[in-house]
Amino acid sequence: MRLNVRGLRDLDWVIVTLAVVIAALGMIQIYTATHETRWYNAWWRQAVYIGMGIGGMLAMSRADYHSLIGKSMPLFVIANVLLVVVLVVGTTVFGSRRWINIAGFHFQVSEFAKLVIILLVARYLTSTKNDTLQVRELLKIGGLVVIPMLLVMRQPDLGTALTYLPILGSGILLAGLRNRHLAVLAIAAVVTPVLAYHFALKPYQRSRVDSFLDPESDPHGSGYQVIQSKIAVGSGRLFGTQKGMQTQLRFLPVPHTDFIFATYAEEHGFVGVVVILGLYFLLIMQIVHNAQTAPDRAGTLVCMGVAALLLFHLLVNVGMVVGHMPITGIPLPLMSAGGSSTISMFLMLGLVQNVRLQRFVH
Repeated sequence: MRLNVRGLRDLDWVIVTLAVVIAALGMIQIYTATHETRWYNAWWRQAVYIGMGIGGMLAMSRADYHSLIGKSMPLFVIANVLLVVVLVVGTTVFGSRRWINIAGFHFQVSEFAKLVIILLVARYLTSTKNDTLQVRELLKIGGLVVIPMLLVMRQPDLGTALTYLPILGSGILLAGLRNRHLAVLAIAAVVTPVLAYHFALKPYQRSRVDSFLDPESDPHGSGYQVIQSKIAVGSGRLFGTQKGMQTQLRFLPVPHTDFIFATYAEEHGFVGVVVILGLYFLLIMQIVHNAQTAPDRAGTLVCMGVAALLLFHLLVNVGMVVGHMPITGIPLPLMSAGGSSTISMFLMLGLVQNVRLQRFVH
């Protein structure tokens, strides 16, 4: 039976509070990082995106996720068509064609495709009748996810394409894998990056990997951003600096997007970093709690897909900022400036709320 009336009291207010607090801290950090620059208005634009995201989260919580899962294939087709449209007529920024310009808003289809993939994975893995996935089922769902990945890589946007993998990975692990299949996937996970480096990555992407391995080899080129980011993080020390020199003196290019964690660490220090990472940890754990208490398998898969995606974003973004991961252009969820990434993350949290609210159906 569908849930027709949902009181605000039944929402997971822990998730709402944590998401809003993280987003508010990000907006404040965007302001301090961009005032007196050409991005000086980024903070209020981010405030608008946060407001739109909260509205989207509440709207998403009112839909029936079973109905959304049932429409996942048409939504998947639409998402892939839009990704093709991006390649043909999309707006190019910083050498990548990732956006469709709609009434002045740069709509990044690849961000919203994450939501569709979560629904698609949940649909196909709930329809399996065996305790473990068969090879045919594994190839089918893997092949479907690869389609948008390849389209996004053509933009080129390797970072966003990689974020589709934790959604798929969490789903197939929950659905069950035979040991030999798990071993094959583990070998593929080791071999694929090596092959991709030599045969699939573009020159600028290979230079990012090289700068990760040895940033000092090109300190004024591909290694510059990593070096400046590590200096910013280290200069924050215990309690941070009132005015981050790396940020304020513009050593960090575009500090309010992918490298916002570096500016935050510089201004708030180790204590501030512990606080923000603690907030992310609590948010992920609360999503996992909703997965554990979901009314059915589909709800569990949806929630764990969101949790896996959020964790992947966090680990990769923080890892690249401190020099432990290659630069991939993956934003810090809810904190990095960007309308599509912010709104899509709130929509996914709304999907988690949707799963929770289904428990109160009578």
